[in-house]
Amino acid sequence: MKTIFITGATSGIGKATAILLAQQKNKLIICGRNQNVLDELKAQLSQQTEIFSLNFDVRNSDEVFSAINSLPEDWKNIDVLINNAGNAHGLDPISDGDINDWNAMLDGNVKGLLYVSQPIIKLMKEKQNGQIINISSVASRQTYANGVVYCASKKAVDVISEGMRIELTEFGIRVTNIQPGAVKTDFSKVRFKGDSERAATVYAGYEPLLPEDIADTIAYCINAPERVSIAEIAIYPKAQAEPRTIYRKS
Repeated sequence: MKTIFITGATSGIGKATAILLAQQKNKLIICGRNQNVLDELKAQLSQQTEIFSLNFDVRNSDEVFSAINSLPEDWKNIDVLINNAGNAHGLDPISDGDINDWNAMLDGNVKGLLYVSQPIIKLMKEKQNGQIINISSVASRQTYANGVVYCASKKAVDVISEGMRIELTEFGIRVTNIQPGAVKTDFSKVRFKGDSERAATVYAGYEPLLPEDIADTIAYCINAPERVSIAEIAIYPKAQAEPRTIYRKS
């Protein structure tokens, strides 16, 4: 049994991962911004394993540090950190981009990941063991028009993952960077400001990945033998050739 810390655990990939890892009898620290949803998920998963919940916004460093510091001593022995929380806002060229959207992406996808990682890395370094799994995106592999800031934020996740591996391998800490392709979640609905009809077109004409597919990959990385360090994985749905190219049925 491992103690696993998951950000963005209340929806999409994070929720699917929490459900799977609970089934595998790991102790989970589930994190999110919506206390009601956290409470519901905790009640659901507590039937299978031990669950602790933390309510904070990764973009707020004070909230992050206060929440992690509030963990009881028997929950601070964190074996795995899954940096899943992230967001995409807007689909505009730089010339027309909303600065609030830029801040939301850079604060959540980059700075938020760093805020959460720093205190947990200190705990892992003390015990000379641990694993960090960062959820990036195939958008980091190929920049596309109207998504430049989002692509940049995920490229930063790739760079941070590489840097973590360089800094932490000597302390017995494994670092994995996972780059999902098109996954059917609320991602597009958030990006399009709640426009469900527009969001649905993103997944039309082909079979996208499901959150459970990424959860399976995360679980594989966690359950690999201790001697194995999986550095990076890119995962596409069958219909996606590269970040910008999806073959749809007419």
